[in-house]
Parts: sequence; C-alpha cells; structure tokens
Amino acid sequence: MAGSDRRAAAAARHRLLPEGRVAGPMPWIIAIMMFLTVLSAAAGLGLGAAVKAMGADLAGRATVQIVEANAEQRDRLSASVSGALRKVAYVRAVNPVAPSTLADQIRPWLGQDAASGDLPIPALIDIELTPGQTGAKVDGLRRQLGAVSPKIRVEPHAAFLAPLAGLLSALGWLSAGIVLLMTLATGAVVVLTARAAHDSHRGTIDVLHLMGATDVQIARLFQRRIGLDALFGGALGFTVALLVIVLLGAQLLATGSELLSAIHLPWTSWAILAALPIGCVMLATLAARWTVLRSLGRLL
Repeated sequence: MAGSDRRAAAAARHRLLPEGRVAGPMPWIIAIMMFLTVLSAAAGLGLGAAVKAMGADLAGRATVQIVEANAEQRDRLSASVSGALRKVAYVRAVNPVAPSTLADQIRPWLGQDAASGDLPIPALIDIELTPGQTGAKVDGLRRQLGAVSPKIRVEPHAAFLAPLAGLLSALGWLSAGIVLLMTLATGAVVVLTARAAHDSHRGTIDVLHLMGATDVQIARLFQRRIGLDALFGGALGFTVALLVIVLLGAQLLATGSELLSAIHLPWTSWAILAALPIGCVMLATLAARWTVLRSLGRLL
C-alpha cells in the first residue's frame, strides 16, 4: 500500500509541472532578457577596457606646440626646443613631427592650402615623460619653455581626450544600470511565472499535501522546472548575443580605427559574460523557491 502511495505521489508530482518540453513563454522571455543583458554587459566591459587602455596609452605623453608665424624662426625655435627637451631628466623621448606629416593630417580639413606654405602651421614635438606625476612635469616644462618663448605651449594628450573618456565612462555606467534593470526584470518574470503556476496547480498541491509531501518538496518541483526553462532561455540568449558580439568585433577591426579597436574584451570580461547564464539559472531557481514557499505558507 505504501508503495502504491509513493507511485501515485510521483505521478502527481510529474503532472504538476510537465517536463521534457519548453513550457510557456517564460523561456523565450528569459532568452530575450539574457540577450540584452549580455550585450549591455559586453558594452560596459568593452568601454571600461577602452577607457583603461586609453588612459595607459596617453599617460605621460604630451605635445609641444610652437605657434610662430615666421617659418624660419619657427624652424630654429623647434630645433632649439627639441635640444632643450632632450636634456630634461624626466623626458624619455622627443619626436618632432615632420611638417609633411602634419600637412597630410590636416589636408582633409584645409585642402591643398595646408601644404602651400601660405598658411602658418604650428610646429609640433611629441614627447614622452617618465611615469608618475605627469601634471607636475607638464607644469615644469611650461615654465621652463615659457621662459624661452611665450609662443611655446605644452599640452598633455590626456587633456584632449578627457571629454571622450568621460563619455565612455558614462556609457559604461549606463550599461551597468541596464544590466541591473534586466536582472530585476528577469527575477520579476520568474516570480510571476512561479506564482501563476502555483495558483493553476493548487488542486494538485492539495493532493500532494494529503500524500505527505512537504512544502519544501513541492517547491523543489517548481524550482526544478523553472530552472530548466531558465537554462534553456539563458543558453539561447547567450549564444545569440555571443554571435552578435563576434560580428560587431569583426566590424570594429575592419574600420582600422585605433580608437575603435581599443574597445575589446579581455579574458576576464569573457569569463564574466560566461557567468551570466549561470547566474540567471541560479536567480530563477532561488526566486521560484522563495515565491512558492511564500505562497504555500499563506495557505496554512
């Protein structure tokens, strides 16, 4: 008799939440949520890596501008400044920019007049400073070179791209906020689904209670079914998002832009993205367990 009761209880548990198929819209909703979450997380991690790489690349780099209209005086002053910079202890490299290179860079904006000689173009000298205290070193160079000529300016590279770095950081935090909102939305979907499943199977739950099933055992049935649905949806959304990320990465590399190519994902970022589907399954399982136990407690 006890064996037949156990078989009947097992059959009732199986009918409570049918297995072996994708039940209801929840897996597809979770797939969409996971797709958007992975894309947002990848964007945030990529932008964070780009800001970090940009800061490391620009740290200690500066440009000396010689704003002199007379070409001969500009050339003499450029040679004098280059020699003086090479004697400074904390200047690691001095690279004067060739006038032809500078003309090629500004020709798209100024046309052929850029290389005509009629338009005064400042002489540029790229310098690389030793690590540490970049601001103080730049200020020291400004004072030292300012005594040579008031037409010499020293500008750190980081100052030019500071607004861009701020924009990338803001977009990264926005991506993190989207990930948080999508996580909350996923948990809300699981809670609503578990609550609806509990209400629709209340009769079967009563039968299981009469057969001796505990609330924990019943909640385990719900969390297992919802966990499997979350696993399917999370894996599907992650796979599609991964394909999109790879395609976008190939497009960024094809542009040939150094700035866009800096947006890449290191292996730690890939590990974080791979953990998102696992976290989704854990979140769905815990949310389903909490919801069902809470609903069963109210029936007592």
